[in-house]
Amino acid sequence: MAEIRVMRRAGVVVHAALTAVRATVGPGVDTGELDRVAADVIRTAGATPSFLGYGSPPFPAVICVSVNDEVVHGTPGRQTLVAGDVLSVDCGAIVDGWHGDAAFSMIVPGVAAVDRPRDAVMLAVTEQAMWAGISALAPGGRLGAVGSAIDDYLSDHPDGPWGIVEGYTGHGIGTEMHESPEVLNHRTRERGMKVRPGLCVAVEPMVTAGDADTRVLDDQWTVATVDGGRAAHFEHTVAVLDDGLWVLTAPDGGAAELSRRHIPVSAYAEG
Repeated sequence: MAEIRVMRRAGVVVHAALTAVRATVGPGVDTGELDRVAADVIRTAGATPSFLGYGSPPFPAVICVSVNDEVVHGTPGRQTLVAGDVLSVDCGAIVDGWHGDAAFSMIVPGVAAVDRPRDAVMLAVTEQAMWAGISALAPGGRLGAVGSAIDDYLSDHPDGPWGIVEGYTGHGIGTEMHESPEVLNHRTRERGMKVRPGLCVAVEPMVTAGDADTRVLDDQWTVATVDGGRAAHFEHTVAVLDDGLWVLTAPDGGAAELSRRHIPVSAYAEG
């Protein structure tokens, strides 16, 4: 439990960084500025960025910033945001060796934003699909229920069809940002491992307005849709405890969304 408390501290830092980024977003802002804002919040909190230098080639930034047809792993730099762009931001932070990881998507505000109503629906649908997946993390159940819940929500949504990106998944998280088990965003025949108290995972559906096929760009990181359709991405880090769930990267521990779905919320989240 002590380790999960530290992960909560990392989750609070991630939330603060994403909140600061969201407040900075606007037409004319370049994506490199968003990265600088997140870096300042993380380092001021005494934490360490999870993403910077990660992988091969080493990721060059503190956050992933993906715009429009970019699904995930976008590299921030000199790209200037335009009103109506769909922006996805992913952030990770380390506190005392333990990770937190979360992401959100938004429409860059401005006059053009009202001209793309389907983008707003896509963002709302993706966020709610994430909560459907989180809600499926009932102790004693199977991990495959997460992907089934996400798939069912998206498949049954009246404003579909929506593309569910495969090949990029949620994951276990702890002393490493990416650990076992893999958390799929779609239904499979495999039921997956049994969900037990102490399990910590990141649930992160990626949804497209068109076809779900993707390609990796020349920077060897950015994942974009093949058909140029726009995409959305939401993520939270979640701990499964004896008495319920604790969403470590949500300011209220996930209490509002989980209670609305009649999912047990850990007393730690409400404390």
